[in-house]
Amino acid sequence: MRIAVVTDSTAYLTDQQCELYSIYKLPLSVIMGNDAIEETNITNDDFFERVKMMDSLPTSSQPAIGQAIDLFNELSKKYDAVISVHLSSALSGTYDSIASLGPVYKKLEIYPYDSGISCSAQGYFVLEAARMANEGFTVEEIFHTFEKMQMTLQAYFVVNDLHHLVRGGRLSNGSAIIGSLLKIKPILHFEDKKITIFEKIRTKKKALKRIEQLLGEDVEKGYPIVSTIIHANAEQEALEWIKKLKQCYPSIRYEISYFGPVIGTHLGEGALGMTWVKDQTKG
Repeated sequence: MRIAVVTDSTAYLTDQQCELYSIYKLPLSVIMGNDAIEETNITNDDFFERVKMMDSLPTSSQPAIGQAIDLFNELSKKYDAVISVHLSSALSGTYDSIASLGPVYKKLEIYPYDSGISCSAQGYFVLEAARMANEGFTVEEIFHTFEKMQMTLQAYFVVNDLHHLVRGGRLSNGSAIIGSLLKIKPILHFEDKKITIFEKIRTKKKALKRIEQLLGEDVEKGYPIVSTIIHANAEQEALEWIKKLKQCYPSIRYEISYFGPVIGTHLGEGALGMTWVKDQTKG
């Protein structure tokens, strides 16, 4: 079976990764004033500079259904099946839109996957699906690997301003707790596909230290780990964190990525996070 792998732009895979593994990408957009901009067409620097000049926060929108139809029409000429991996269905309607296309195609089997998360953590599933598809594994085997990956997947992040998440409706129970959180830097994570508070910490420095401790707990379990530091226009801070982590946990394979415009809309500039999972390339 010839299997294509599709994802959306919020996995924030590089063009090189997509070319190397033949990954197809559907772009989400940010709405800035009267402009709808596909996030693949604006850099993070430009995005956050424009946000500073806006009176209200941008919003985001899922890929146009017509784009998805055009892509799947093309894929149906070369492939038998598509595994389409998307950001959490609690954050966006993208997964549901792709799932609705299944009955439309008679000669192309569409297998949508709700990663329950976003950004590089979502990207882990995409890259593993592409690797396995290229090596001839079946859809069932790939989804079974997804289940195993979910068991070791962790993701934690800290934002500078919780108002972005609250106003965007992306923080579970956010409006009820925002008043008590103005003077702390809570660690956020995903729970049941939603962004929730993991722990309430007083400072960003202590919050990052706590995330390091959580990583260390998994390192002690003995399995190989790949970890990605993710930043919202704070690359230098991310690089410094990686340098520190390499000294503490040298056995880990580290990567760096970013919160792009769509996710950055909800987290705000300066957000910093870490995700990790068992390194599938090492068995």
